[in-house]
Amino acid sequence: MEGYVFLTDRQKNFGRGARAPKKSGADINKLRVLIAEHLQVEVRRVTDDAHLSRDLEADWLDRLELIILVEEIAGVEITDDEADQIEVVGDLIHYIDKRRD
Repeated sequence: MEGYVFLTDRQKNFGRGARAPKKSGADINKLRVLIAEHLQVEVRRVTDDAHLSRDLEADWLDRLELIILVEEIAGVEITDDEADQIEVVGDLIHYIDKRRD
């Protein structure tokens, strides 16, 4: 269905259960898997330095959907201005860590 984002079971369970300490390796890996699944790329390509557009070939709609998905799953709000500043995977990870404090 056009216009709807459907979550996989893995995406639905991201961040559930006991909250892990800040910068938990498990949470970061879950986020990398989430990004890889959403952008349909191999998870090994989702590094901190991977540029969402250039390296992972995300167009503006892919980026928008990813931001919305991360907001819903991680329970954070990302403003449009802040979303425009997120260019690499590491930016997104850092932003979520900062907001989950």
